Amino acid sequence: MSALAGVWRPDGAPGAGADCARMLSALAPYGPHAVDQWAEDDIAMGRRLFRTLPEDLHDHGPVALEAGGWLVADARLDNRQELERDLAISPDRARRMADSALLAVAWMRWGDACLDRLVGDYALAVWEAPRRRLVLARDPFGHRPLNYHRTRGLFAFASMPVGLHVLTDAPPRPDEAHLAAFLALRPEEGSATFFEGVERVEPGGLVVVDRGGLATRRHYAPVISPLRLPEASDYVEALREQLDRAVGAQLRGVETEVAAHLSSGWDSGAVAATAARLLAPGNGRVTAFTAAPRAGYAGLDPIGRHGDESAGAAAVAARYANMDHLVVRAAARSPLADLDRDIALGGRPALNPCNHVWVNDLNRAAAARGLGVMLTGDFGNLGLTDDGQDCLPELFLGGKWRRWWGLATAVARARALSPAGVLAASLEPAAPWLVRALRRLAGRRTGSPRGHSALNPQAWRRLATGTGPRPADRAARRLATLTRLDPASYRMAALAGCGVDMRDPLTDRRLIEFCLSIPIDRLTAGGRLRGLARLALADRLPAQILEARTRGYQAVDWHEGLSADRTEVARDVRRLAALPAAARLLDIDRLHTLVSRWPAGGWQREKAIEDYRLALLRGLAAGRFITRTLGANG
Repeated sequence: MSALAGVWRPDGAPGAGADCARMLSALAPYGPHAVDQWAEDDIAMGRRLFRTLPEDLHDHGPVALEAGGWLVADARLDNRQELERDLAISPDRARRMADSALLAVAWMRWGDACLDRLVGDYALAVWEAPRRRLVLARDPFGHRPLNYHRTRGLFAFASMPVGLHVLTDAPPRPDEAHLAAFLALRPEEGSATFFEGVERVEPGGLVVVDRGGLATRRHYAPVISPLRLPEASDYVEALREQLDRAVGAQLRGVETEVAAHLSSGWDSGAVAATAARLLAPGNGRVTAFTAAPRAGYAGLDPIGRHGDESAGAAAVAARYANMDHLVVRAAARSPLADLDRDIALGGRPALNPCNHVWVNDLNRAAAARGLGVMLTGDFGNLGLTDDGQDCLPELFLGGKWRRWWGLATAVARARALSPAGVLAASLEPAAPWLVRALRRLAGRRTGSPRGHSALNPQAWRRLATGTGPRPADRAARRLATLTRLDPASYRMAALAGCGVDMRDPLTDRRLIEFCLSIPIDRLTAGGRLRGLARLALADRLPAQILEARTRGYQAVDWHEGLSADRTEVARDVRRLAALPAAARLLDIDRLHTLVSRWPAGGWQREKAIEDYRLALLRGLAAGRFITRTLGANG
């Protein structure tokens, strides 16, 4: 991986090289192995390298373009062989080419149309000297970050905001509107970031800057057509092939052993099991890490969930002789413990501080064993194990009764929703007021976002209304959901903090696009929710996992560490009350009330989770971000 930086002064003012050097220095934690830059008077770009791939030994920084100009990239290309073939690059030459060099050849051949040919994680910047323009781009699902700052006479870009903050006209200031949207759980849309004056290239986005100004567009807009295969069994085999290819591609650079998250769910299990199968012929191994509550934890689990996933994970590991299973049990660490670290490294507040605790623990455990690549399965339910439930209104309101009935029956049979719940979900887009009224009459919660948010009432009123219309078709909805949360900062934080390269094969664009092309009636093969995934994964996951009636609940003992740190929580709330920027955003009265009415038990109940795990902790994370950015007198 690489941390990128660059400066262009369109008015021709000198000093770009010195600015870029300062930016690269600020990005040192993200690239300790090498630093290189290219500069002229008014334009400069460079990168800091963190070696994670064999070809990184040949990465020499900015790559010169034959037509004039330079390219820098933070990239892992998962379809290198295909690109090498299409570009007629010999195997001997390819062995000496870093991914950035391969990207440069592709750019010279196809221009920005090359982005449609790329599979993998990337962020890149290209200076096209003959056209005097700068082009920035990111991969479809945003796994590599790229931010920028612009004024009348300057355009600067950097992988992380800290690289921009060293510029004299880009001091760190929190963007209160973006923080409000974060606290309201709005999708991350547009170019805004958590810092004023710092914008992001959106996932799947392209930014073009020239002397005429700045223009943006999406370069990733796949056309998804329904897949029609001759036999039902063909879908099973095709899904397995896609999963094998996705995991195999992201094992690049793994010589003998890889780390993997392993819960009791389908997604991480599918990734870890597939990696074990693929590595076995070469005597490779998988070390599977499972987060679990402390030994002896006796707290109740939320309804329909199980808090200790170690037994289910062990059942997966037991199937593979080359899989070592390590259970990392919580040591009652407070969710506050890593807040400042994660803000400093990630440049943003944590969305779910409880999950950061166990993710950081697993990454530290992997690093302690010398494992630099961690496979995850974070987004499987948007592709591999998609159950199709969100298609209920599309089918119902579109009059596609047969397919609606098949999906509705599968949902009810799986007890994912009650029959009344199925009807409510099918009607909600057309008559949300009716659905809310029916839920109130039934004595059920209506799911107001204010319950799980620490945003104060005035900030709610100032919050921009609406997030745009909901995409009409399943593929567009899934693709939009995949970019709802920009994950790149978290991945850079894991790399800088633990030296661990986190990779999610389930976001391989080929796998995602394949899964989105599967008709709904095939997803529910056998009349069961996730029926196709169930059949496809039967060759790698035990029935104990595939037929489980409850779902895992990570960090079930979150409240123990938080309660032990109650004094610090109260101190945080008092500090935030005295900080004007925090008081403008946060419901300080509610936070004070939550501290003063600390529960003696019942932490598994929905209300306690909503109040403390979600509203309180997310509010404290946002408050720490404001405090760290502005200082105590902000």
